[in-house]
Amino acid sequence: MRFRTLVFLATLAPGVLAEGLPDLGEASRSDLPPQMERRIGESIVRDIRQREPSYIDDVEVAAYLNALGTRLSAATPEAGQNFEFFALRDATLNAFALPGGYIGVHSGLILAAQSESELAGVLSHEMAHVTQKHLARLMGKQNQAQVTQWLAMAVAILAARSNSDVSQAAIVAGTAAGVQTMLNYTRDFEREADRIGIQTLERAGFDVRGMASFFERMQKFGRLYENNAPGYLRTHPLTTERISDMEHRILQAQYRQVTDSLEFQLVRAKLRASQGHPNDAIVDFESQLRERKYLSEAAARYGLAVAQMRAKNYAAVDREIAELRRLKASSPMLDTLATDTKKARGDLAGALKLYREVRIRHPRNRALLYGQIDALLADGQAQEALKTATAELQLTPSDAALHGLQAKSHAALGKRLQQHRAQAELYVLQGYLAPAIQQLELAQKAGDGDYFEHSQVDARLRELRARHLEEMKQKLPF
Repeated sequence: MRFRTLVFLATLAPGVLAEGLPDLGEASRSDLPPQMERRIGESIVRDIRQREPSYIDDVEVAAYLNALGTRLSAATPEAGQNFEFFALRDATLNAFALPGGYIGVHSGLILAAQSESELAGVLSHEMAHVTQKHLARLMGKQNQAQVTQWLAMAVAILAARSNSDVSQAAIVAGTAAGVQTMLNYTRDFEREADRIGIQTLERAGFDVRGMASFFERMQKFGRLYENNAPGYLRTHPLTTERISDMEHRILQAQYRQVTDSLEFQLVRAKLRASQGHPNDAIVDFESQLRERKYLSEAAARYGLAVAQMRAKNYAAVDREIAELRRLKASSPMLDTLATDTKKARGDLAGALKLYREVRIRHPRNRALLYGQIDALLADGQAQEALKTATAELQLTPSDAALHGLQAKSHAALGKRLQQHRAQAELYVLQGYLAPAIQQLELAQKAGDGDYFEHSQVDARLRELRARHLEEMKQKLPF
């Protein structure tokens, strides 16, 4: 991640990663308005998506995390907070909350979770850091000198991701008193997040024991590997007191046995199949199936199929899909794999036929929608691709990927004005106003389009120029 992002994160990490101040009351919460929190979070996530190599740009992984987050969000004590989840390909066990409701999850944490309730427990804990306004409370408490010291600690936490020695050196550079104060505050915030998280977990219908069991396992791991503790323990101090407090609260909750969703198992299998060399993943999943060492046979076969897909062994993919059908496994992720296999073989007609069938069952699934539009474009059916993208945009106008596909469709049809206009909307949704303005200026110069279309471009251009000017006036100071 480039330096600018580190500066953003260093500025925010005291409340985002180190969470550690006691309740400062409602007055302090106004020190960082929700609109500012959202802007800061958007800026960080925009940098992550564009420049962080470990960012997982997978619509199915993101869809699963956000579906899980939506279920938890509906059960949070404080309604009205929007959340957005994203994944990073990182073997370390970590998750982190950013201002504005953005939650990052490492793939290592998803793979380490032994149940969906365990994963939901970690997410509910992170969501509690957001709903309890820990960042605003932090900034309301600290004076400039204290903030500087916290920033040094934040840089240390960030550096720990790739170099624990750098982290330790930065920590030592701070005063012992300041470090101790931060750690004490951190424990207060962690206990608050535990309490709210358990409430959310129970209300959402998950097994509340999942949170304690996952943290207990991490605590044992940390003791065994003191010099290489999970990253989550460095940013979320875990104490015996915290574990005991969680267990006490869990004893008061109603016992509930919860079955994992198939999507949870499929996403874990996809992440495992997508890392390293495909042949290694093939051997791993074949071994699981041969020895029957799996939590879900469907997930193991799906993982094997994904690995075979990476290795371009399409006949082997077909065999696993047939086995999945025999098991009567049903998920849009399996349908996406089947259509992707046909496209990879060049069977666009077969893929489009299958898309028409499966999208009747899963009309709102984004992976299938994007795949169908891509297949239509590849098959030379740009008009149908445009019709499909435009119809969906009527329902979800904030879908940036759809605006991008709409732009491609217009380009294939030679509609330059509409191409640039759609591309401008894509940039707006990604937070890039300057490139969006440039696209609309290109649309103005396009040799096509009628009077009405040009009028729309002119009006949108005036609006974006005014927004851009206002943002420049209120530019964030980092």
